[in-house]
Amino acid sequence: MTFFRRKRTDFYKLLNEQAQKVEEGMKAFVIYMRDPHPLHGETVLRLEEEADDIRKDLADRLNDTFVTPFDREDIYGLSRSVDDIIDYAKSTVEEMMSFQVKPNRHMLLMAQGLCEAATAITQAIQHLSKDKEKAMDLVVYAKKRENYVEHCYREALVELFKGKNVVTILKVREIYRHMSNAADRGDESANIVGNIIVKSM
Repeated sequence: MTFFRRKRTDFYKLLNEQAQKVEEGMKAFVIYMRDPHPLHGETVLRLEEEADDIRKDLADRLNDTFVTPFDREDIYGLSRSVDDIIDYAKSTVEEMMSFQVKPNRHMLLMAQGLCEAATAITQAIQHLSKDKEKAMDLVVYAKKRENYVEHCYREALVELFKGKNVVTILKVREIYRHMSNAADRGDESANIVGNIIVKSM
């Protein structure tokens, strides 16, 4: 009857691997905003694909697992929202390359804030199973960084709309919107980690 046994999946480990890959991608995103060389952009795109592969593996394992360390909806939701962060970074890079939009100081500040939030979310996931108090502190910090990104986003729009080139305004606004969306998904990731912690207490 051994064929009924299924290898236990360590979802903490898989979520951590995915978050680390997203964090790596966001660090590459900051590098691209400092130096928009095509090779730096390709690095972001490659890391997004690698993170997506981990997400798909996690989803497959989740569908094949009866018992999970916490709610499967939270596992799936956290994996999806973390993946969305780097998805929006990828969209940002692709459109900047396609539209020939050069980074500005607002984009760099937002990218740095997103990277710091991704790092905090990764560390929160790492502490989920062993130090929930530390994990919650990191959740709070991640949300603060996301709020900072949204503040930068609003300031960037104020300056952008002072311009007179409508085409440029439309292109750059789309870039800003992707980065704001990434912040929203990071905020959701932090909220899910926080909910997991609360449910486990």
